[in-house]
Amino acid sequence: MKLAIGIGYSGGRVELPLDMILEAEKLGYDSVWSAEAYGSDAVTPLAYLAAKTSRIKLGTGILQIPARTPAMCAMTMSTLDALSNGRVIVGLGMSGPQVIEGWHGMPYSRPAARIREYVEILHKIWDRQEPVSLDGKVYQLPYQGEDASGLGKPLKSILHSRRLPVYLATMKPLSIRITAELADGWLPIWFSPYRMDMFTSDLEKGFARAGNGKSLENFEVLAGCTVVIGDDVKDCLAQLKPTLALYVGGMGAKGRNFHNEMVSKYGYADVAAEIQDLYLSGRKKEATELVPDELCDEISLCGPPERIRERFKVWESAGVSTMMVQSGQPEALALMADIAGTSE
Repeated sequence: MKLAIGIGYSGGRVELPLDMILEAEKLGYDSVWSAEAYGSDAVTPLAYLAAKTSRIKLGTGILQIPARTPAMCAMTMSTLDALSNGRVIVGLGMSGPQVIEGWHGMPYSRPAARIREYVEILHKIWDRQEPVSLDGKVYQLPYQGEDASGLGKPLKSILHSRRLPVYLATMKPLSIRITAELADGWLPIWFSPYRMDMFTSDLEKGFARAGNGKSLENFEVLAGCTVVIGDDVKDCLAQLKPTLALYVGGMGAKGRNFHNEMVSKYGYADVAAEIQDLYLSGRKKEATELVPDELCDEISLCGPPERIRERFKVWESAGVSTMMVQSGQPEALALMADIAGTSE
């Protein structure tokens, strides 16, 4: 299994854990992944890291699809890829309606069609076989709206780039099928290796539609995993709870919170509803305390090193090809490199 390191998005200040990233590169980690919400963007930190590193791949986990036109995304990531000597992975996702409509002022509509057309346009731009045009449900190149000047024409990228690998962060069945069909990898959210069978059917349907021999054998599943080393398992698991409470309870409106929907599918629907009610009413501490240890445990690796080693086997057998290690402990990075056999 390959390893990645996730650095997320900033809080009030942009502060990159450069020493940890450089150590991860030395330990044989395959990639480093940035993120964005409604503060720092996901690309600029990777441009900085491109200059500070030499081998580790640079992934966006994720770029918000409605926030950039497909052409802008292709231009930005191709430029970064050229400057980093071909180390870029393009991770994309829809985010949620509160951020997309509230922050970016863009419609959160037709998500499945938007994902499909976005990736198709990226591929057309990077392949440079002909000037790019598409008459889609969401995107038109050239633009054909009522306020169009009529002067737009199909164009071919000036920059000669490779077709960059595209990974999609998707959660719903149709979007997962599109991911398997069109993308090079999948970024599952709140992934539990104990529940891979919930997603296999949709992945297989997407592979079949691709019709090119695609399968889990040649497709990347890059799953995030929080790793906390400590003697007290319960105390280690408690470190996951504030983030889970935030996403399950507060990252989305009631009835339109995709994180809440996911953990509900895992069998935690009743407690997920309680967490959301508490969080949205401002009772965040109570919401955090309500997050089940069992949920935290199945999406993480926590406890003494020997427990982590044993439970890592489940992630391997689930078909995870890259584990994105999320940890503030340098010793956790080293332990995972030893377990996965990436360190020399």
